[in-house]
Amino acid sequence: MKHRQLGSYTVSAIGYGAMPLSIEGHPDEKRAVATVHAALDAGVTLIDTADSYYAPGGDPGHNEVIVARALAAYPGRVDDVLVATKGGRGRTDDGGWTVDGDPSHLRQAAEASLKRLGVEAIGLYQLHKPDPAVPYAESLGALRELENEGKIRHIGLSNVTVPQIEEARAVLGDRLVSVQNRYSPAVRVTAPALFRCAELGLAFLPWSPLGGISRSSLDGPSGLTAKTPFHDVGEGRGISPQQVTLAWLLSLSPTVIPIPGGSRPQSVQDSARAADLVLTGQELALLPSAAPSGASSISHISGGPEPSTT
Repeated sequence: MKHRQLGSYTVSAIGYGAMPLSIEGHPDEKRAVATVHAALDAGVTLIDTADSYYAPGGDPGHNEVIVARALAAYPGRVDDVLVATKGGRGRTDDGGWTVDGDPSHLRQAAEASLKRLGVEAIGLYQLHKPDPAVPYAESLGALRELENEGKIRHIGLSNVTVPQIEEARAVLGDRLVSVQNRYSPAVRVTAPALFRCAELGLAFLPWSPLGGISRSSLDGPSGLTAKTPFHDVGEGRGISPQQVTLAWLLSLSPTVIPIPGGSRPQSVQDSARAADLVLTGQELALLPSAAPSGASSISHISGGPEPSTT
């Protein structure tokens, strides 16, 4: 397993997004734990979760509890595993998502996550989404205070634009180490954030990275979409198109760390193998550019509209 830098942590180049273990259609706990263990067996040392990953009507923090139980039950070493969680979102009974960036809520959420994860400090705590009803600087200030108190070690952002990254840097300085945005073959309009993170040395964690190749957990049951160049390259190599997609993401910037999901042991282990896959120049030429509709270099990318995110 190859590794990349995330703040002061060295983590696996491919992480694991644990959300599918808790939202609608999630597996039973036995399979969920087996899936986390399969990721660990494959050398994954970055697990992403959130307090809002639970099915409507379920218990907030369900995903964090599952991850904590899986780590506690793992027979091997877990000291080097970074568990990244998020606060600032919730679920509605009809399956919707809420946003709450109030500083008092973020403090309560982080402290609840600490208890569920059973750790003294959260390795990476991420603002799940900026709240338009709360001044952004106030939400960021709450995370800064939590870091000052030693309750979190590093701060990350999720679902943000380039201007929001810049504002966060002004408030947080070097405490900001990562950005988690939706980015995939099907959703590339967040390329400005990816490239800005590359310039700044911030880890960029694409969520739902297999969009356009496989359905996201947010989009319904998993399954392949129409054949793409990723499938063609995979057929030529005798590997899955998902592995090709993740290797393509890794090729875009040394700061990219994809966090594919999965609710079965075999799927997360297949994803993990992408860390050691190096695509040739000929293969990369068959695949999409990092940014849609033109600009393909860092110097030509700037902030712009981004899609609605979860």
